[in-house]
Amino acid sequence: MTAQERSGGTVTDAAARPAPLGWLRAAGADRESLRSWTQVANDGIIATAGILEGFAGAGANNRTLITAGTTATIAGMLSVGGAGWAEAAAEREAQLTAAEEEAAEIARQPGLERAEVVAYYEEKGLTPQLAREVADQLMAHDAVDAQLESEHGILEVMSRAATVRAGIGSGIAYLLGAAIPLIVTVAVPVAVESWLILGAVFVSLIVTSGIGARTGHMDMSRTLVRTLTVGVGTMAVSYLVGRLVF
Repeated sequence: MTAQERSGGTVTDAAARPAPLGWLRAAGADRESLRSWTQVANDGIIATAGILEGFAGAGANNRTLITAGTTATIAGMLSVGGAGWAEAAAEREAQLTAAEEEAAEIARQPGLERAEVVAYYEEKGLTPQLAREVADQLMAHDAVDAQLESEHGILEVMSRAATVRAGIGSGIAYLLGAAIPLIVTVAVPVAVESWLILGAVFVSLIVTSGIGARTGHMDMSRTLVRTLTVGVGTMAVSYLVGRLVF
């Protein structure tokens, strides 16, 4: 990110702007984003299914179930979307603070800052001469960026748009998860929907757990057992509470 973008400026070149929803495809190809979104989708599946099972246990009719599920989905989307945006915004603020501190350090003692960049590349395996050449070129291009990478591991300062996209992406992931039990509620008779919701949740959690395990280098069987235990347990408790309280 350039100094202009760090200070709040925008890129006006139309060719530099991504295509509509191109960021969503790019994030979906990123393993870390995909893993995070599968976890959010699991939350949407489990939370919505749990609410529906609780209402079903209380003997609610189909209209009440649809109303409860839709309301829970909207509330969940706003909650996780807001949390995702707030987390990303806090990360951006921390990165900007680090950038300001590095700019001040470079202005005060440029020689020492250059030496730190040289040492960073020497530790990565470059010869002292090549490390000095790389450091000189990087600092000539953007000294703050060079320092952010070498001292903080920040390859690029997050943009304001990226913080918004983080929130939107989390909200969409939650919606996709919550839609699974909600669609079952809309499509099938109330007499059998509890079992169909349970089956749909079971299958969908297997799929999302598999995606999360593959993108997060986690053990598939352990991830699946944990997710299914939480999901099925939540729905069972919700159903029992609905039966016993109402």
